[in-house]
Amino acid sequence: MDGEELTEQETALYDRQIRVWGAGAQRRLSKAHVLVCGITGTVAEFCKNIVLAGVGSLTLVDDRVVTEDALSANFLIPSDENVYAGKTLTELCRDSLKDFNPMVRVSVEKGDLASFGAEFYSKFDVVVVSCCSFTTKKLINEKCRKSSKRVAFYTVDCRDSCGEIFVDLQHHKYSKIKNEETIECELQYPSFEESISVTWKSFPRRFSKLYFAMRVIERFEEAEQRKPGELSIADLPAVLKLKKELCEAQSVNESHIPNALLERLVTDTREFPPVCPIIGGILGQEVIKTISEKGDPVKNFFFFDAMDGKGVIEDISGNP
Repeated sequence: MDGEELTEQETALYDRQIRVWGAGAQRRLSKAHVLVCGITGTVAEFCKNIVLAGVGSLTLVDDRVVTEDALSANFLIPSDENVYAGKTLTELCRDSLKDFNPMVRVSVEKGDLASFGAEFYSKFDVVVVSCCSFTTKKLINEKCRKSSKRVAFYTVDCRDSCGEIFVDLQHHKYSKIKNEETIECELQYPSFEESISVTWKSFPRRFSKLYFAMRVIERFEEAEQRKPGELSIADLPAVLKLKKELCEAQSVNESHIPNALLERLVTDTREFPPVCPIIGGILGQEVIKTISEKGDPVKNFFFFDAMDGKGVIEDISGNP
């Protein structure tokens, strides 16, 4: 990603951020290729951030059409129905993103995520997936890890006013400033499957309750063959039953997963629009740090709940 020098036009356009993170970091950004699978309000915020930052190219995958829920959270979709009629979410977002920064190549790829082979994902430096199943997350992460080069993998989910980001950078080298000195660092990341296979009873006492709640919802959707977000309050009794079963199997107290939190995630599965720029902003920041190889990255889960306004990082890297 170090490649060629920045052009005069790039140097002039990105002058202010070059002063912040340096020409080398900006050069890496301008040569990086990012794939985004699944367009949501949170993902739209992320795409806007990296396009403005000057990423080399952005490829969007999502064959869905515009819905009322998408309109409520995704600011990239034009409000005029005549404009979006007959177009997919990705086509509409592509057109809007091009206006933010004409120097970034924004394109659309059609097809099913699961059908793309490892060679497809190897064309990218960063892969971000959203609104996909537990099985699909594992599958894409595995394909990224089988690539001939390192591909950074992220998942992002926002339900109601809660958000989760998972990060797999495999073997990541970066630099950071400490006591006015530049320090070279390395981190080793587990895969998504390895992380979620870690037994719950091995976690510290004070641990994000949102992690457990998201796993319950994920398992319920998988067992019932639902698409992400296809839940309602009518499902709450079955979700609570599954919670009890999982807690017993993992030998942890049911208080680790408050019923009130699960009720929130089941009752309103749509994104709470004010939370989208928060989660999307954090994700954008993390991807920029990864590409630029500057600053401590998240390892390996980030959680946010607007009810308490806290962002929490949890490192789940133990052996299952």
